[in-house]
Amino acid sequence: MILEHLIADYGLWAVGLGAGIEGETVVILGGIMVHRDILAFLPAILAASLGSFLADQLFFTLGRHFRNHSYVRRIRARPGFQRALGAFERHPTLFVFAFRFLYGLRSISPLAIGTTSLPASRFLLINAVAALVWATVFISLGYVFGQAIEAMFGHVRAVEHVLLPLVAVAIIFGLAIHLIRGRREARAGG
Repeated sequence: MILEHLIADYGLWAVGLGAGIEGETVVILGGIMVHRDILAFLPAILAASLGSFLADQLFFTLGRHFRNHSYVRRIRARPGFQRALGAFERHPTLFVFAFRFLYGLRSISPLAIGTTSLPASRFLLINAVAALVWATVFISLGYVFGQAIEAMFGHVRAVEHVLLPLVAVAIIFGLAIHLIRGRREARAGG
């Protein structure tokens, strides 16, 4: 009961933040919460859209402003970055629209696109439409298949006392790894 109140009060914030940080899994969980009538359908879509949109705009802007920074140059050497740039060069508009649907390219793509000459206004427009479509698809999947997903993984109520702390630990662990890697790369580069 407590988790439902937390999700009802802060659920849209969680869906938005999760969409920007993690992606599909959180948005599908948001759709399940819509299925359970804890969140409303359209606000959940808008929250997921906004979270995805803002995260991708942030990484695009970082790529644009720091494209010549040593950290970005090191990332450019990675195979995922090169795959993202190769796909972008073949079909720029389609790639900007579709990268969030491509496993393995979602997180690096906006940074890679930011290093190109694509106008920021064009990225913003395509990114906004794509974020709305993406959020609609994954919230709808959670909503439509919510009952089947709950049956497959057990009812959320049965594990709610464990679910929230696990999510918190996963976020803290991910941030710690990111900070440690950043420090190691800073020491190695400078």
